[in-house]
Amino acid sequence: MLNFNNKSSKINHININNNIFGLWIYLMSDCVFFSVLFINYILSYNNMLYTINNNFYNIPLILIETLVLLTSSYTCCLANYYFNANKIKYVVYYLSITFLLGVCFLYMELYEFIHLVRSNLGPDKNYFLSSFFTLLGIHGIHIVVGLIWFITLLLQIYLNKFDKIKNNLYCLGLFWHFLDIVWVFIFTIVYLFSFSILK
Repeated sequence: MLNFNNKSSKINHININNNIFGLWIYLMSDCVFFSVLFINYILSYNNMLYTINNNFYNIPLILIETLVLLTSSYTCCLANYYFNANKIKYVVYYLSITFLLGVCFLYMELYEFIHLVRSNLGPDKNYFLSSFFTLLGIHGIHIVVGLIWFITLLLQIYLNKFDKIKNNLYCLGLFWHFLDIVWVFIFTIVYLFSFSILK
């Protein structure tokens, strides 16, 4: 006699593995994409030297942005931990905190962009500013995608679709940690290293 429950669980396990494998392929391709953007930015350094001074970089704001994003990575880990412990209330709590931290990060990034544009330092000014806005803007778009993903996951929890949550939560965690790693490179190359050149 066939055991359909066992067969169904095997199919679900295969689907989960395929989803995770697909996400890793996407993240690897995104690594290549961001690498190109970083190279493009580094090539614009010569253009940077006669375009801006060290006042261009608002280091205190950038430090707060970095702290907020890294904290959101930690709270995302806690959401995964409490899901494995079957404490859904804490999963919702930490997912909500992660979402709010992501919104705060995005707000500060938009504030920086608006300030630069109003200072006549928009992306249409020259090669350096174009590469600067492109790199940070693409990262910001990824943050928006992550925030939409958080909302989707919270809706799935609200609708009690727990069969889909584990896979989505794990994949979202990978995606969000990837964005944190990219931001560490942005913080180091775009802000700290560039600031040290101008100093």
